[in-house]
Amino acid sequence: MPLYRDFSDDNATILVWKYDESEELDINELLEPENAEKVKDYHPKKLQEVLMVRKLLKSLKPHSKILYKEREPFLSPKDAEISITHSFPFAAIAVSKNKIGIDIEKFNPKILRVIDKFTYENERGFIPEDHAPAFYTIIWSVKESMYKIHHSKYWSLKKNYEVKPFELKHLHKISCRVYDEQFSDEFKARVEFFDEYCFTIVEE
Repeated sequence: MPLYRDFSDDNATILVWKYDESEELDINELLEPENAEKVKDYHPKKLQEVLMVRKLLKSLKPHSKILYKEREPFLSPKDAEISITHSFPFAAIAVSKNKIGIDIEKFNPKILRVIDKFTYENERGFIPEDHAPAFYTIIWSVKESMYKIHHSKYWSLKKNYEVKPFELKHLHKISCRVYDEQFSDEFKARVEFFDEYCFTIVEE
C-alpha cells in the first residue's frame, strides 16, 4: 500500500495515505459488517476515505475492527487507543498506548469567514494578517484533535478549547488545553505540513 507519510513516535503509530487510483478498495473485504448501515448513503469519495482508513488499519492490526460508540471510533478488540481523520485524497490513522487525536485540514482562505465560530477575539492578537489563513487553520485543526481525545464531552471549540500563541517556525510543541470552570487539561500539539494540508497530533 502506498504510504504517504509516517509521523509515528515512541507511543503511537501515525500513518497517512494518499489515494492512488491503482489501489483496490474492496468494500466487502475492508468494511466491518457493523458499519454497513452507517455508510450506505455516503458520497463515493467519503466512502473511499473510510475504506482507506480500514486498509491502513489492516496493515497495522489485521484482526482488529473500527467500531463506534456515539460516533466515537474505538478498536475491537480494545487493546489500543485510536484516532482517524480524512480529507480526500488523504486518510490517516493513529494507534496509540494513550488517548490521541489527529486531524487533517486543507489550507483555505475561506476559514476567515468562520473564525467567530471557534475563536474569541482575545485568542487572535498574535496572528499576523498576512498569514492569517494558515494560523486559523492550525488553530481549528488543533482544537479538532483535542476534541477527539475528549469525545464530545466538551462540545464547543470556542468555549472549551484554547490554543496558546505560537509561531509558524515552532510547530512541534504548541501549548493548548481543554477546559471549563472546574477543569483544565493541558496538551502539547504537534503540527506537520504536506502539500496544501495541515496535519495535527495531540497525545495525552
